[in-house]
Amino acid sequence: MAFLWILSCLAFVGAAYGCGSPAIPPVITGYSRIVNGEEAVPHSWPWQVSLQDYTGFHFCGGSLVNENWVVTAAHCNVRTSHRVVLGEHDRSSAEEDTQVLRVGKVRPRLCRHGSSERAYACLSAPDTPALLQQASLPLMTNEQCRRFWGNKISNLMICAGASGASSCMGDSGGPLVCQKEGAWTLVGIVSWGSGTCTPTMPGVYARVTELRAWMDQTMAAN
Repeated sequence: MAFLWILSCLAFVGAAYGCGSPAIPPVITGYSRIVNGEEAVPHSWPWQVSLQDYTGFHFCGGSLVNENWVVTAAHCNVRTSHRVVLGEHDRSSAEEDTQVLRVGKVRPRLCRHGSSERAYACLSAPDTPALLQQASLPLMTNEQCRRFWGNKISNLMICAGASGASSCMGDSGGPLVCQKEGAWTLVGIVSWGSGTCTPTMPGVYARVTELRAWMDQTMAAN
């Protein structure tokens, strides 16, 4: 079995997909909640990975960033005993052409959000959908986000949502992407938010631009 490496506030693993230009284009129809929301076009988000334990239980998502690394959230507590599943759209199906890889290395970086309150304490919910979900979320400035979350919001964070869509438990570590010059660019990693997944509250994501230097240094050193 092949091995991949993981970084965590981030945590990373990889595969051979083009940067930001999936062979199967995604179709986004509007503002749907990820929970009980809109099914993604199968394999239209090829950098999306499922982090699972030895039983096959999905506990977090992640994003491929190159051939060796995946980025996810530190609070997912990825271990080398976990596995990374690529190419999975329907977790209830055994017929998909998926790739299962083991975690070879974990590189954590701890990020704080200014409070001991951890709204993201739960990592999964019993009604996590089997099919990969997507939602279109409006970005907001950190000043706007502080109207909801106060001084918990730091420059290491970026906020999105609060208009009928929400990420939720089980989405942690997954990607927030924006289309730039025709390519989908990773701008955030699902981190925390409303403990009840309230779609009128913004979700909070790790801001990739603020962590890019650390990511590049860590990948180059390994």
